[in-house]
Amino acid sequence: MLKVLNENSSEPWYAEGLRFKCTECGQCCTGSPGYVWVTETEIENIATHLNLSIDEFVRLYIRPVKDRYSLLEHPKSFDCVFLKDKKCQIYMARPKQCRTFPWWPQLLKSKKDWEEASEHCEGITFHAPIVPFETIENQLAIQEGKITCPLA
Repeated sequence: MLKVLNENSSEPWYAEGLRFKCTECGQCCTGSPGYVWVTETEIENIATHLNLSIDEFVRLYIRPVKDRYSLLEHPKSFDCVFLKDKKCQIYMARPKQCRTFPWWPQLLKSKKDWEEASEHCEGITFHAPIVPFETIENQLAIQEGKITCPLA
């Protein structure tokens, strides 16, 4: 059983871990408009994975947003352009943003934020195994760029 730590505690509210197991449902790749941010290195990795030149990949799958890059979305559904039949077509080369879901700072701010995320992610459930605090913190460090994200 997860215990919610009180506001005076120095430990995060999820210090005893959180229940999550990816079901590969594709829900995190769908929905309202948004951004899947990619770095130049990730663009190179995905282009290589797809056997495309970087220029061709950028022309087909990238949209510039100010000084950053995002993967395209389907214009009507807003699904990620690489989501086909509920499966990621670039799974082995997917960007850090995708690799670290659901361990995003905005979803871990509070128990309420985590519970709201569970409404859209069937992997966040009391039936799932507990992901240890250390793993969650490692994923947050990857998100923040403090450590490198391994592939896979």
